Amino acid sequence: MDLVAACRAFVHVSERGSFTLGAAAAQMSQSVASRRVAALEEHLGTRLLERSQRRTVLTAAGRELLPGARRLVRAAEVLEHEARAVAGRPLRLAVPDGCGAAALAGLVADARARGVPLRLLVAPPPERAESLHTREARVALLAAPAEDAQWQVELGLAGVTDPGVRKLYVETLRPRRRDSGPARRIWLQPEDDVPHVRDRLGRLCDALGLRPAQYATAEDLPAAAAEVYGTRDLLLCSWLEAEELGLHWRPLGELPLARGYVLGGGEQADVDRVHDRLGAVLARRLGADAPAADAPAAAAPAPGTPEAPASSGDTATTTARADAPDAAASASDTPAEATEETPR
Repeated sequence: MDLVAACRAFVHVSERGSFTLGAAAAQMSQSVASRRVAALEEHLGTRLLERSQRRTVLTAAGRELLPGARRLVRAAEVLEHEARAVAGRPLRLAVPDGCGAAALAGLVADARARGVPLRLLVAPPPERAESLHTREARVALLAAPAEDAQWQVELGLAGVTDPGVRKLYVETLRPRRRDSGPARRIWLQPEDDVPHVRDRLGRLCDALGLRPAQYATAEDLPAAAAEVYGTRDLLLCSWLEAEELGLHWRPLGELPLARGYVLGGGEQADVDRVHDRLGAVLARRLGADAPAADAPAAAAPAPGTPEAPASSGDTATTTARADAPDAAASASDTPAEATEETPR
């Protein structure tokens, strides 16, 4: 027997003195209300209502037990209301601060459509991890080595001009005697200022003979992009970030480099809920679901984009030679090895 439902029928019938009116108020049929009251009387071992053709009245036992039945019904209603409030309360999710406004808005909209209302906490890796300890967030996307991650986001180099090649090699940034002007730099954002990305790139740059000042971490993604706009510097980023910034992106030639993400949270139920319902959404919004080879190069020029230098010496390190055929036009006739920018 459903004790709450039986008490609800008993309360409504007793207050209105009629099974017909009481059943309507309780949003059930008269026959259901009658069966529930009868079941309650059997459960309690006493008669609660005297039934007649004209009116239904409380027995002495019914008058004694009615206040308790009311309290039970009221407590059940409060519990149901609180449960609905909890179910509708947004889940606080900590996400990378490099995600663009469009990606974040799409994540919230997609999550709502899947029954997971979200509130986002946008923060760099250390603050996302800390948010779980301070309970600012219930679930967080935590940085992790790619080999241990649930999602991997391939990283590459992006600049304001189309390099006309399939890969960019860090070695081509090594200063040469005939180069004029400052050495070109690789800019990192805080999202990649983690050991499994920063240290691997640093070791590669050191091994290839780049100067220590040629790779640096900016304050945030906009600051890193600003260093690239109007210069020949490069930004370490995902293809999705490059597309949003209007930059031309290519994967690294010397080694694969990727961000890794895992879900962490104070309650495993929250983590499982986000993973099961939003796993595919998170992959798409992070840029983890598209291979780099399929990522389109952004065609729109970035703010402050300089015109391509006329001399082949200035363009030798990251762009196709001035007298080379158009890369897109000759891609089908050119082997992959010939289209990659390799050190000379």
